[in-house]
Amino acid sequence: MSGQLVDHMLAGLPEGGKARRVYLHLMDAITRGDYAVGCVLPAEQKLAASLGVSRVTVRRALDTIEADGLIARRAGAGTTVCSRPARPSMAADFTTLMPQVVQMGHETTARLLAFSYGLPPAAVASAMQLAPDARVQTAVRLRLVEDQPFSHLTTYVPENIAQNYTEAELATAPLFSLLERSGVQVETADQSVSATLASPEVAGHLGLSVGAPLLSLNRIVRDEQGRGVEYLAALYRPDMFKLEMTLSRVGAGDARHWEPVVNADPAQVAE
Repeated sequence: MSGQLVDHMLAGLPEGGKARRVYLHLMDAITRGDYAVGCVLPAEQKLAASLGVSRVTVRRALDTIEADGLIARRAGAGTTVCSRPARPSMAADFTTLMPQVVQMGHETTARLLAFSYGLPPAAVASAMQLAPDARVQTAVRLRLVEDQPFSHLTTYVPENIAQNYTEAELATAPLFSLLERSGVQVETADQSVSATLASPEVAGHLGLSVGAPLLSLNRIVRDEQGRGVEYLAALYRPDMFKLEMTLSRVGAGDARHWEPVVNADPAQVAE
């Protein structure tokens, strides 16, 4: 991303940490539906009091949200939440993410942004239990549904495995399929889900404001010998992607608890 574009995006953010905090708070509330379409937001003075900031800070945050097209402000009518253009979305059953990866490749498209070989970040090497001098292939891809970007994916694959497919193949085929074609027998995977904020580069690729909230998913894939064969660091737009899980109440007495219901035939997809 060019420096000029980054500067332009940073210039569009609320100035100061407090304004950015208010911006993220209101964006999250609107995205969750706390303020439905057509709802009038509390007055600036009331928002300022409830959030412990000045009216100027609230106004800066609202300016940015208005520029994002989420609200409309009219003198005498207040600030109203607007309907947004319909966006395609993806959903995934949290209990069956791995069987869904190949299907993801057929229902979405990917754009290869970066491709290289070298030493992995220390955290990745540790998670994959790689030797200190082990090299990996690092690839950054943007995944799109109906030509709209919804995820930013960074993958790390040991060099000896990655050399079985080309950069061109990675740009057109699902990585999971390429790994299996390379003879990898995937056995287990560990993954974690958290939240983060969009950096200037990621925000530019996903069409978001810098600092916008993102769903973060990290996955370590291992083969039958327990060796790390892929590390995935994925960032998703929360307005276009969600994780779903069906739970069942099991057990008896004090041992009664919730357990996920594993769906052997998932209808949704994810990567």
